[in-house]
Amino acid sequence: MNENRLVEIKNLKKYFPVKLGLLKTKNVQAVEDVSFYIREGETLGLVGESGCGKTTLGRTLLRLYEPTSGQILYRGKDITHANMLPYRRKMQIIFQDPSASLDPRMTVGEIVGEAMDIHNLYGSKKERQDKIRTILEQVGLNSEHANRYPHEFSGGQQQRIGIARALAVQPEFIVCDEPISALDVSIQSQIVNMLEDMQQELGLTYLFIAHDLSVVRHISSRIGVMYLGNLVELGESYELYKNPLHPYTRTLLSAVPIPDPRKSKEKKRIVLEGDIPSPINPPSGCRFHTRCPYAMPKCAEETPPFLEHQPGHWAACHLL
Repeated sequence: MNENRLVEIKNLKKYFPVKLGLLKTKNVQAVEDVSFYIREGETLGLVGESGCGKTTLGRTLLRLYEPTSGQILYRGKDITHANMLPYRRKMQIIFQDPSASLDPRMTVGEIVGEAMDIHNLYGSKKERQDKIRTILEQVGLNSEHANRYPHEFSGGQQQRIGIARALAVQPEFIVCDEPISALDVSIQSQIVNMLEDMQQELGLTYLFIAHDLSVVRHISSRIGVMYLGNLVELGESYELYKNPLHPYTRTLLSAVPIPDPRKSKEKKRIVLEGDIPSPINPPSGCRFHTRCPYAMPKCAEETPPFLEHQPGHWAACHLL
């Protein structure tokens, strides 16, 4: 099993210091002790409500943020403190907001070509232009788009430019950080289908971060559920939908709309009480206990271990 793990993180933590006054600082615990691996060629979906640390986890995995502690392994090699330049080629990211992540002063050709320049991926100027043209066509844009600026494109097209930029260095692993949440619903399915086609063609591996469970279910082979910086459940996509173990996962699944009105009426929606606690001052024990309908006194005192309850299905809950 171990031989085809492409990316693995062990006990990863990421804290951000926050000033609370002139002399007082405290840490925001954005990612707290998360461990998982992603096999080569698979898509691991990562879901959770806004502010639970999904994006921070993706960026820390790529060392865009330096981890506070823990290990990051790539093909079994520890890269937690390694020089990242050789790995930048292999690990790429598609950002959430395409308009904010593209340089408005650069043409599309320059944006896509910049990464090729850094890693010297062409022999001549003509080869560079041919490569840019091929990549743009791969993501559904024309070669004449190379001379235009990002603001001349729609949101969906801008996201395609962002994907082209990620593909320019022929990566093996891509963090898709909510790549469709800023787009119209009709465009979302096109982008998801394109990502799936490219995975088949180029043998890519994805960490797909989103808060829309129906999209994640469609694209992911396995799904991890995050709450307030912790991974609370992880399992095969089908198994997680059929048999959610953690109360928080059940809550998320109960909120997914069903297109059939009759079934939708019968379905029971679980509504959580209270607000998400602050990551500056997280609850003791299980972080979900302040909102969990089944919480016991033990939940406030002890952090539940992240255990394998069925083959390949992990969860962290004292009830199990």
